[in-house]
Amino acid sequence: MTAASTIKTWYWIHKWTSLVCTIFLLIICLTGLPLVFHHEIEHWLDDAKPLSDVPANTPPAHLDKLVESAKSLYPGEVIDYLFFDPDEPQVWVGMAKTPGDGQVSGHAVRMDARTGDVLLEGPLYTEDKFSFMGIMLALHVDLFAGLPGELFLGFMGLLFCVAIVSGVVLYGPFMKKLEFGTVRAARSSRLKWLDLHNLLGIVTLVWAFVVGVTGVINELSTPLFRLWQSTELVRILEPYKGQTVPTELASAQLAADTAKKALPGNEVSFIAFPGNAFGSPHHYIAWMRGDTPLTSKLNTPVLVDGKTGALTTVAKMPWYLTALEVSRPLHFGDYAGLPLKIIWALLDLITIVVLVSGLYLWVARRRATEARINELVKKHQAAATPQRTPA
Repeated sequence: MTAASTIKTWYWIHKWTSLVCTIFLLIICLTGLPLVFHHEIEHWLDDAKPLSDVPANTPPAHLDKLVESAKSLYPGEVIDYLFFDPDEPQVWVGMAKTPGDGQVSGHAVRMDARTGDVLLEGPLYTEDKFSFMGIMLALHVDLFAGLPGELFLGFMGLLFCVAIVSGVVLYGPFMKKLEFGTVRAARSSRLKWLDLHNLLGIVTLVWAFVVGVTGVINELSTPLFRLWQSTELVRILEPYKGQTVPTELASAQLAADTAKKALPGNEVSFIAFPGNAFGSPHHYIAWMRGDTPLTSKLNTPVLVDGKTGALTTVAKMPWYLTALEVSRPLHFGDYAGLPLKIIWALLDLITIVVLVSGLYLWVARRRATEARINELVKKHQAAATPQRTPA
C-alpha cells in the first residue's frame, strides 16, 4: 500500500468515525459541563435544612438511631441502604416499599450524621430523574434509554477514540509544511477553521483520549457490575442459596463496626441492606473506602451476616471494577477540587469547538465539491449546445 493510499484510508476512517459520533459527543460534552460541577450545583440548588451547629469534634450518631428515625417517618417501608457523604457529615437513608424494590418505589431521607436530625425527605428516584441535574445525568449516561442507551453511547465514545487516533495519524502529513500553531486567518474561512480544528485537536489530544476511554468504561458499569454479581458474588453466596431476607436484622451499627475491624484504616462509604437489588438477600454489604486521594475512590465490599452481624468475607474486587472506580472521578475531574474541575470545563469547551468545527468543515467541503460539479456540468452543457450561425 502506497503512502498516498494509506493517508486516504486514514482520512476515510477519521471522517466517518467523527461524523457518526459528533452529534452524540456534543450532547455528552454539553451535559458534561454541569456534571463536572455537580457538587457545587447541587449545593446551590439544595433546599435541605442546614447542618446542625455543633462542635467539629462531635462524634457520629449511632446508625441504629438513624435507621429507627427513618422507619418512624415511613413505618410501612424497609431500609434499603445507607450512603455516607464523603465531604459533609450527612447520611442518606434509602427507603423502599419492599426489599429489592428500590428502583421503583425508592427514595431517601437525608440526615445529619452527628445529631440524626432530618435534613430532607427526598422525592422518589423516578421523580428526581426529571430534576435539572437528573436530566443532565440521564442524557449524559443513557439518553433516557437505560442499558441500551448506555451501550450505544459507549460505542459512540469508542468511535470518538478511533477518530482521535486517526486524527493524530493525519496531523503530520497535513501539517508538516506549517509551523506548529499556525492559523492561516488571512486565507479562506474554511482553511482558517481547518487550521484551528487541527490545532485545538492536537492540543487537547491527551485529555480528550483519557476522557473518551474513561467514558467508554463508565458506560459499561452496568454489565460489569452484573458480571461481578453473577460470578464472584454468586460464589460467595452459594451457602445461602434459597434463603429469604431475614425478618429480624442485626444492628446496622454492628455491621459497620464489623466491616471496619475487617479493614482497619478504611471508612464506610455505603451499606446495602439485606434484600437490596444490588446486594445479597442475607447480608449487609459494606463498601469501604481508603483515606488517601487514590484509595478514597476505590471501594472494597465486606459481607456481614444479616442475622448475626458476624463477618462473612472481604470480597476481592476484580480488575475491571477497579478500573471502573478509578475512571469515574478521572472522567469528571473529581480528583483535586475546584481548580481541576475548571480546567476540565475549559477543555470540554475546547472539545465542543473541535466537534463543531469538524462538522462545519465537512459541510463546507461538500458545498465546495457540489459547486465544482455544478460548474463542470454547466461547462459540459455549454459545450454540447450547438452554436447557431447568423443567416
